[in-house]
Amino acid sequence: MERPLRAARVATYVYFVLYGTLLGTWVVHIPAIEERVGISHAALGGLLVVLGLGAFVGMQVAGPLTDRLGTRAVVPAGGVLCGATLFLPGLAHDPWTLAGALLVFGLCNGCLDVSMNAHAVHVEKAYGRPVMSGFHATFSVGGVLAALAGAGAASAGLHPAASMAAVGAVGVVIAVVTARHLLPAAPAVDDPGLAAGTGTSPAAEGGGTTGRVWLLAVLALMVMLCEGAANDWSALHLRDVMGASAGAAAFAYGTFAAAMTVGRLLADRFAARFGSLAILRHGAAMAAVGITLVTLGPWMWAVFAGWALFGLGLSGCVPQLFSAAGHADPSAAGANVSRVAGLGYVGMLAGPAVIGWLTQVVALDHAFVLLILLCVTTAVGAGVLRTDPVVVRRGERAAADGTREHEPAGDPH
Repeated sequence: MERPLRAARVATYVYFVLYGTLLGTWVVHIPAIEERVGISHAALGGLLVVLGLGAFVGMQVAGPLTDRLGTRAVVPAGGVLCGATLFLPGLAHDPWTLAGALLVFGLCNGCLDVSMNAHAVHVEKAYGRPVMSGFHATFSVGGVLAALAGAGAASAGLHPAASMAAVGAVGVVIAVVTARHLLPAAPAVDDPGLAAGTGTSPAAEGGGTTGRVWLLAVLALMVMLCEGAANDWSALHLRDVMGASAGAAAFAYGTFAAAMTVGRLLADRFAARFGSLAILRHGAAMAAVGITLVTLGPWMWAVFAGWALFGLGLSGCVPQLFSAAGHADPSAAGANVSRVAGLGYVGMLAGPAVIGWLTQVVALDHAFVLLILLCVTTAVGAGVLRTDPVVVRRGERAAADGTREHEPAGDPH
């Protein structure tokens, strides 16, 4: 079982990188497509909502479908569909055709997003220790690959549709080839509701499970709203409020994104030692301190430190919520992940808009008070995970990890 499980873990990494690359390829071609279609920034913003709507619907369809057909069928299908539809926005010649292309591409994105997260839950359960945050960290690697490919295509003077089709074709091949390494079904564990270090409570709790999953979804909405706001407003805050140059302002988002990536690379180890509840509660509290420092910091270095703390604090929150949703009921992992991911995605899209609306009545730094409140609320509500910290003494960790590699379905304790 050891070799197939490791192969399944690597395959999951591949799909996360693939998803980041396909989505990033669309993102890096937005300026060229906007110019080709001849629309304003405001119109583009409305069309991006269509993309989000398609992704949300795709998530809700893919969740139950994953539970019915299995991740080995739905994950590669989502990857193939994403790759096959990537070029459609590049062919758009007016706002209506672009809207249709984004709706279809968004649907396929939602399918891949939920199904690969559901498979990540299965892999984590089989390993008997947290690995979810590492998967989310590799998503960023795909964005870097997309940026490099986009820069090369632009230098070569390729049409957006041609370069997007090329990346999509490679994506289709990767999705098909990697599929055979996926787990055939959700693995069984001695305690079906408790994967080591994930801190999730017993799965079968009757109607309470669904209610708890929706509470997790609300927390995901708040966390991802904060993340979305940072993505779009961090650089503008440094430029407009702190008076930084455009070049210096760009480092605000870079600081946030780098801290997010580092945090996700480290979060699994901390989750294994202290439990998911601690990651969510203390991470949200750290994020609250960070965004407070951004809001009140009088010096540039203090604001950069604030964005770093904000990113580091938020980094482990979403993976823990996705993991908890997937472990809540093994027979409905896909549907539960789709609920949490779907509502979280709504928050990601809404974050920039909500802050924008608030800036109509208050200054930008004052609008960030909303983010402080959301982080504090998340820290207070983290108890919904109902975790018991899994503390492993440092001297026992190596032996324990080695045992789990050979006994992926065993009891972590």
